[in-house]
Order: sequence, then structure tokens, then C-alpha cells
Amino acid sequence: MRVLHAPTTVGGNPQGLSKALNKLGIDSKSLALTQNYFNYKPDYVLWSKTDGLILREIKRLILLIKVLFLYDIIHYNFGTTIAYPTWVIKAHKNYIKAIIRFFYRQYCWNLQLIELNIYSLLNKKIFITYQGNDARQGDFCLKNFEFNIASQVDDEFYNPESDALKRIMIQRMSKYCREVYALNPDLMHVLPKKTKFIPYSHVFLDEWTPHYNQLENRKLRIGHAPSNRKVKGTDIILNSLACLEKEGYEFELILVEGVSNSEAKKLYASVDVLIDQIFAGWYGGLAVEAMALGKPVLVYIRELDLKFVPTEMVNDFPFIQVNPNNIESKLRMILELPRKDLLALAKKSRAFVEKWHNPLDIASKIKEDYIT
Repeated sequence: MRVLHAPTTVGGNPQGLSKALNKLGIDSKSLALTQNYFNYKPDYVLWSKTDGLILREIKRLILLIKVLFLYDIIHYNFGTTIAYPTWVIKAHKNYIKAIIRFFYRQYCWNLQLIELNIYSLLNKKIFITYQGNDARQGDFCLKNFEFNIASQVDDEFYNPESDALKRIMIQRMSKYCREVYALNPDLMHVLPKKTKFIPYSHVFLDEWTPHYNQLENRKLRIGHAPSNRKVKGTDIILNSLACLEKEGYEFELILVEGVSNSEAKKLYASVDVLIDQIFAGWYGGLAVEAMALGKPVLVYIRELDLKFVPTEMVNDFPFIQVNPNNIESKLRMILELPRKDLLALAKKSRAFVEKWHNPLDIASKIKEDYIT
């Protein structure tokens, strides 16, 4: 059984899952079309920064052919395939560039259909994992959720065209995929009924030793790591902290931005507590990393989405649950909390990751789906 995970490194989850499957005896590789500053390590990166459009497409076509002969299972991630259409055609003053963009999108759209049909005809098993904004739709969020990312971002993030295209893409992929997985439960409102919720699986516990530093005699260190400030609610968080500082509360803010995952890991280890996100309705891969290091996490968990999550998992939640309306009072509570209570919460957070985010446990369940 030879497995390929492609085409992104989003959150490091595809790479973590592939690594866990290898530990279970499956020949699994991960591939990314491009690398980003987080620098999660796939086995292969297809495109270099210096590749032009034509060279990129030649490399992509060669890869699509190689996959036919090298792999039995293709596990796509971030809601797309090796060939994928862009979400939005932006207006461009240069008509030639606008025309090129239009035809390039059509080319990718049809190449994806060819990719999926050929792999299906040759009995390749196809799976897909949705991870966030690959499925999340602004119009649905605004209509159904009190607190949501769509209320914070501009039209380039969510818009009617991208929402519609996501719905079409989800329908397309569901026809070809044996299993559909979601890392965030809110996505399951808009994904096929057969979708399975799976936890993040990128943190190997032997590589993330907990640092229980909550009892150190110093100011409380509060961490926050926004990959996108609007998405994470960073301005509201920073304003809340500024108000508390004016009230006389003392703390040290560790803001982690624009660094690789390995660099961020060192900074996470130094904090006492971490604020994740206050609009998405679920915790991200960052929160899993922080909890593995023994850090309590403040995050907004949406009650409406918990019907998709195992009840036992919900009962084990170690989170300090917040929302945009109460973040300041919750932070005040943390600053007044006895350090020994914060330490107890830190240990509960580590135990939660050990129980629910063990990559080998998650990979074992997916391995069963591969074999079925």
C-alpha cells in the first residue's frame, strides 16, 4: 500500500499524518506544491521559488503521470487536488494578463477533472481532508453563527464567488472520495453527510516535551500567535490586554508572528498560557502544540458544532472558553488565578493532547479506512 498526501503543508497535518502512517508500516509520502514560512517538512516540494508558470505546469503534469505508477492511495488535503482552480479572478487593468488568468483558471479546472477521472478509472483510492477555509463559507457563517470569521475579514477573504466555488468543489470531490474528513467541526455543516471528524494529528508527543513553568516567580507570560490578525481576533485581544494593563495588572505578552514552526515552538515553551482564536469556533493546530508543551489555552468553542464531536472528547476539554464579548473578563480571571491552579490546568491540557491528538491513534483509524 503506497500513499501520497498532497498538495499542501497547511498546519503540518498532512505531514504529521503521513509520518504516523509510516510508523504503522504504510509506505506514505507527503508532497507540497510550494513551501511557506512555517516550514513544515514534506517529503517533496514540487515547485521552487524561481520556477516560472510554464515550468511549474510541466512539473505538475509530470507529477500527475508519476502518481499513476507510484501510488495506490491519494489522500488530498486542504480541500483540493494536485491540479486546482484559483478561488477568485481579480480584475486587472492589463487585459492580456486578465485573459491569461481566465484561461489558466479554466485549464486548472479541467485538469482537475482529468486528474480525478483517470485516478478513479485506474482504481486509485481517493480520500480528502478539509482543514478550514477550504470549506468554510462566508455567507453560511454570517447567517448561522453569532461569532464568526466572516464578520471580521474583507471581501477578498470570503465573497459570493469563492463561496459558490467552494460548494461546487465540495460536490465534485465528494463524488470521487471514498472518505471525507474534517479537522474543524464547523465545516461539517457544509460538507457531505458522510464526513468524519478527526482531530489534528501533527504533534508527536516525544518531540514536544512539556514545560510546566507556571510556578516561576515573575510576571505571567501570555502568548498569542496570529497567522492572520483579523481571523484570530488579535485586535480585540490586544485591546483587552491594554485595558487590563491600565487597570494595573502586570503581565508579559509574547506575540509570535512570521516565524517558522521550529522557532515558534521555542517561544510557545516560554509562555504560561496561550490565547488561540475567538471567532473560528474551534481550536487550531497551534493550540494542540501549546497544550502539548503544557500551556492552558483560551479559545472560543462554538456549542452548535459540538454535535459533530465525540461526547467523551467534549467532556475532557481543558480549555478556558472565551468569546469576543468576554475575552477581557476571562483574561482578568487568568491574571488573578493562583499559579497552582494554572499549573493544574496545564497538566490537564497535556493529558488532553495525549488522549485525543496522538498521531498514531488517529492514523490507525485512517489506516482502517484505507484497507476497507
